[in-house]
Amino acid sequence: MDFQLKTLSIAQAAAEKADVLIVLVAPGSPEASDPLSQLAAAAVKAGDLPDKPEKPGKLLALYGQAGVAARRVLLVALGDGKPQAVRSAVAAAVGAAKASNPKRLVIAFAQAVEPAGLAAAVLAAADASYVYSASKSKAEPRSLRQVLVGVPEANALRPAFERASATVLGIELAKEWGNRPANYCTPSMLADAATELAKLPKLKVEVLGPKEVAKLGMGSFSAVAQGSSEPLRFIVLRYNGGPKDQAPVVLVGKGITFDTGGVSLKPAAEMDEMKFDMCGAASVLGVFRTLGELQPAVNVVGLVPSCENMNDGHAVKPGDVVTSMSGQTIEVLNTDAEGRLILCDALTYAKRFAPAAVIDIATLTGACVVALGNIRSGMFSADEALAGALEAAGEAAQDRCWRLPLDDDYAEGLKSNFADVANIAGRAGGAITAAKFLQRFTADYPWAHLDIAGTAWKSGAAKGSTGRPVGLLLEYILARAPAAAGGKAKGGKSRKARSAA
Repeated sequence: MDFQLKTLSIAQAAAEKADVLIVLVAPGSPEASDPLSQLAAAAVKAGDLPDKPEKPGKLLALYGQAGVAARRVLLVALGDGKPQAVRSAVAAAVGAAKASNPKRLVIAFAQAVEPAGLAAAVLAAADASYVYSASKSKAEPRSLRQVLVGVPEANALRPAFERASATVLGIELAKEWGNRPANYCTPSMLADAATELAKLPKLKVEVLGPKEVAKLGMGSFSAVAQGSSEPLRFIVLRYNGGPKDQAPVVLVGKGITFDTGGVSLKPAAEMDEMKFDMCGAASVLGVFRTLGELQPAVNVVGLVPSCENMNDGHAVKPGDVVTSMSGQTIEVLNTDAEGRLILCDALTYAKRFAPAAVIDIATLTGACVVALGNIRSGMFSADEALAGALEAAGEAAQDRCWRLPLDDDYAEGLKSNFADVANIAGRAGGAITAAKFLQRFTADYPWAHLDIAGTAWKSGAAKGSTGRPVGLLLEYILARAPAAAGGKAKGGKSRKARSAA
């Protein structure tokens, strides 16, 4: 999808040819004499368009308005104009506009907007118009091809616009692979998707198979994969945009392309959603897609241990003891706690990069969903600076997380009579004890864990991947780039945010 940014007044926006013109109206918007602005002011005065800052997204639809090139016009209450309100307003407007299958939209701000608000508009427009089609025989693809965003002054907002447009590419790649059924997204297919990213500037990809993983001593990862006919893949991505001596940020994404629970079989209800158990891996691919577009002056490594958790005569059993790459032995009390078994070996592998920080991203525990719902991702870290940076990045990206504790007392339940550690503790504090398990393998570098089990996808009628936490991760990484290079992006006056669907 092609996003464009242009300096436009409401009068100028009315002259733009489009299938739908969306005008974002906030309380206190400057008065103007053009007919459309006068109409918006009258609608606010009459109470047809709420002027309360806490109520963004109320729509007023017009058709065939005199003096407006677009046949359809949507006046939209912008609320207080803060990023969250902008996102809600644009999502509501684009969602309503979709009914007419528009190819070109114009979104016009009636007053000045902050960079974060502009970014929110771009991301909301992309999210509201996204269409999945990979496994449909008669798919109706996304009709929307171009979105022109009109603002009172474009030049100052262009860096934020370019960054948001590039972020769309990463989020939609993460959505695409998260949404694919497991037979359309095997570990080998995921590795192929990563290999495609190597065509982008400054990116390199290496894919290891079962023999290479066994040679590395990744007995914990291999144990999870041994019950499936699909061979495991260990994907190593490198983006080298910074100086050679710059320590990289390492992202570790859980890549379970389908999770039956193994011998500790999951209930049948909603087991189809276990195709989303690789959304941590998908988010890593998404981040690298955007890095290849923006080319910031940072170094980033992505590690994706990927396999299926399936049952056959070779599958790992409750009570088995496996040896991790770190040399620590693990008693597998529950084969459905498999994500931590593949992540621990990847976290050990991360040490070789002498990282500035390591962040693992995983749909790890139902306990995190119980604790935080689907609003915030769970975040765990014993490093104050890293935890603070991730919290700030989540707020800036509207991809929020919430820090949970890592007290050593929580690790008591992981003790085992037959190995160095058990892979589960009791039900209480399940998200925390899972994080405590991972922490055992991260002593050599600053580390954080993001549990995205509640935020990586939606269920019900809106079932599908959200692309989170691509936005959070990008915000954190780009904040580390030198100011002069952190937003380097090609594209000039427009950016083609090509849809992954």
